Order: sequence, then structure tokens, then C-alpha cells
Amino acid sequence: MTVQLHVITGGPGSGKTSLIEALAAEGFAHMPEAGRAIIQQQVEIGGTALPWADRRAFAELMLGWELRSHQEARERSVPVILDRGIPDVIGYLLVCGLPVPPHLWKAAELFRYHRRVFIAPHWPEIFEQDAERKQDSAEAEATHHAMVEVYTRLDYELLHLPRASIPERARFVRANLT
Repeated sequence: MTVQLHVITGGPGSGKTSLIEALAAEGFAHMPEAGRAIIQQQVEIGGTALPWADRRAFAELMLGWELRSHQEARERSVPVILDRGIPDVIGYLLVCGLPVPPHLWKAAELFRYHRRVFIAPHWPEIFEQDAERKQDSAEAEATHHAMVEVYTRLDYELLHLPRASIPERARFVRANLT
């Protein structure tokens, strides 16, 4: 059976979520990004598993979220678009200069996605900071490079999304879902 879990990754502020929302509006099943939801929840409860407080704890919460998303997506009989995947947690730790625990590499090797992964390039013209996205443009670009490194190391084929309108990007994704 072909793996029907399709990851869209890249640095923050590169248009991933807007693209996924457009694909969802067309009827594609999807799974949301872990980071933003975890930040919102941690702020709401006064938690410290935040990228500006306890990056290791934040990464572990992201791993748990991505494992659950992977499991839920696998149970569907249709293609599912995922806003990031387990390898993104590894990329996050690399950008932070933190060690990647062995269990995280094992999770990335065991819980696979479709071989083709869509990656959004760093796009300074659309990059914006907000309440949850506190990274600057340089860190967003470094995150993009980390995702390229990690997904390549894990033997995924990267399909670079065009710097184009959301409808054009959606057409590109639809044309490359196989």
C-alpha cells in the first residue's frame, strides 16, 4: 500500500499553512501544525514548554503531537496533507543547537511519510512575525536549510514549492500527489 501521508515543510512564514488551508477548502484531509497549537496551549496554561523558555520540553511535546498526527492520518483511507512531520522536530533541535536524542531519530525512521515531501522555500517578501512566530527572517531561513538537511538525510525526495500564489502552489501539490 502506498503511503498517503504527504508532508509540507519549510521554515516559518513561508506560506505552508495558507497552502494547507486552501487544499483543505478543496476537500483534502489534513493535519495541523504542532508548534503553533502547543505554544497557544502552553501560554494559556502558563506552561514553560515554549521555544523561548524550555526548547527541549517544547520539542518533546511536538514529537508527541506528530506521533499522534501520524497515527490518526494513517487510519484514514484518503491522502492526508500534514503541516510538518516528525523530521521537523529534529530540524528544530538542530536550529536551536541542541542535541537530537536517539529516540527522535528512531521515531523519524519508524514513522515514515510519502517519499516525496513538499518544501516551501524561505520567502522574505511574505515572512511575518506574530504572537506565536517570534523567529526573525534569518532563523526562518536557517530552519528551511535544516529541513532540507534532515529530510534528505532520512532519504526523502524534496519537491520545492514555487514562490507563487496559493492557487498555483495548490495546483503544484495536486499535480505531484502520487
